[in-house]
Amino acid sequence: MTEFIHTQNSFANGEIAPEFYLNKNISGLAHLENMDVLAGGGLTLRPGLVDVAVLSGAARIFSFDISQQENYILVFTNFTVSIYSNDTLVQTLVSPWSTESLSKIQFTGRGDSMIFVHPDICPYILTKSGNSFSLGIFSFYDSTGIYPQFPLMKYDEMRGISITLTSGPYGSMSAVFTASGNYWTSSNVGTIVQFGNQTWEIIEYVNPTVVYAKSVEEYTLPGTAITDWLESAFDSRHGWPRSVTFHQDRLVFGGTYYNPGGIWMSQTGEHHNFNAGTGLDDEAITTTLLSKERQEICNLISSDKLQVLTSHGEWAIANQPLTPSNINIKQHTTVGSVTGYSLTPQKIEGETVFVSNTMKDIRKLSLDTLGDKYNADDLCIFAKHLINEPTDIAYNKVSKQLYIVNKNGDIAVLNQNTNLGISAWARYTTYGKFTSVAISGGETFVIIENNSTYKLAKFSHTALTDSTTYKIEFSASGVPMNFSGHRPVHLRLRKISLRLMNTKSAFINNMRIELPNEVYLPSSPGFSGDISMNMLGSQIDESTPLWTLHGDEPMPITVFSVTIYGQYEI
Repeated sequence: MTEFIHTQNSFANGEIAPEFYLNKNISGLAHLENMDVLAGGGLTLRPGLVDVAVLSGAARIFSFDISQQENYILVFTNFTVSIYSNDTLVQTLVSPWSTESLSKIQFTGRGDSMIFVHPDICPYILTKSGNSFSLGIFSFYDSTGIYPQFPLMKYDEMRGISITLTSGPYGSMSAVFTASGNYWTSSNVGTIVQFGNQTWEIIEYVNPTVVYAKSVEEYTLPGTAITDWLESAFDSRHGWPRSVTFHQDRLVFGGTYYNPGGIWMSQTGEHHNFNAGTGLDDEAITTTLLSKERQEICNLISSDKLQVLTSHGEWAIANQPLTPSNINIKQHTTVGSVTGYSLTPQKIEGETVFVSNTMKDIRKLSLDTLGDKYNADDLCIFAKHLINEPTDIAYNKVSKQLYIVNKNGDIAVLNQNTNLGISAWARYTTYGKFTSVAISGGETFVIIENNSTYKLAKFSHTALTDSTTYKIEFSASGVPMNFSGHRPVHLRLRKISLRLMNTKSAFINNMRIELPNEVYLPSSPGFSGDISMNMLGSQIDESTPLWTLHGDEPMPITVFSVTIYGQYEI
């Protein structure tokens, strides 16, 4: 029999897929559950979960960070937003979003306000003033509330339709708009119409050819039918923006149902004003992505450039500064993002991380060495099996962890530290299903569903259980060994040695690791050092892991290395 000794003192790649088991350049594991990979490559038990609140039903959470010291978690449930400061409920507001609509919400924030968009619902703004919050419709009107400042466009179905104006039923500033064919719908109520120097708002639908409108100022009835007019780019008929960000002191909206590749930028410093004006450098900008494929804008990200992620690729607007006459749009990559619901891209070490439209890739958008072209590298190339139809995403820059909530209820967690060579995926499981995740003040909050009960909880390094009573079942398995091209017919393990730190409980291959009695004293931090276990038995199949570290007792464990000693025959 041939003897072997194999030491693994780094787990820097976390759980990897079977096709990479025999790759000597990868420091991975066959399985890693409820454990994190440390900056030095070791393993430790993940933080436990502490309950914050029981919720009224299904929920999605977002963070609202006003400053480094003032951070909030927003819990969106059915037509309600509850605002938490750490573990304390601060205020509850009525909202326009039903449970079914939560998956499509996107947001951006600046200072003490957040703007929320949804393709079916007009934008809303959440504002903190003093000690209270308010949620209201985002206004596209000037400070007087009279003059609309919507972006405008001409729709295809308007062509060939003329409008005749007659005196309206609601006074001198109202008019009857009669179309030359069936054009109007009830969804046109609230639409802005502009022709010549006149701006109107449709206030009542009568039938497919007739609506009532009001002017923002006194008007004179035109003597002929209007054949050339514009309508607001956002309304209930044609849809509302699905994405939003701030960039170069402009508020930027992207994509509607009617114009999925449209981009609208406010005037500089005037975030409610999308009036194109006369095209001066600081005035509003409207543009559309053009390509052979129908580009549906999924996300807008403000970085060194304005990044535009669509259903079919990754674009960037590079101009510094952006002006109406200076728009340089370029498609860099062709990966594509998830459509149908919102998965907010995350900034990690200066790069943009997003979920691809295959729902199996986590991509990193980064500039090449010349700073000219973006690449979209795959962050989960060794562990695609851990990505299962993501439903939420968040990054904790304090712990350097990326969280991907999967449809099946677990979380794929990436512990990443590029400078130290750590890019380790693992999975988190708990007593129920994870459904949403957000970061606030350096802490990671989650929604857990268990038997139709929903809870807001957060990870805590001082908790060794989930929700006080549930055990954390952890496990880590080594990858099958490479026996220099040989195929063993019989394997025998003689000994396993572990280097531990501050450890009080663990099992390996279903046998308890025997630790000195004094480590169980409450005052003891746990055992630190090397410990061995002899004669762990035999294993025939060389294609499966030779060791599995596991446990569920509420005690700490940290492992720096695993060494196995054994014999094999060929």
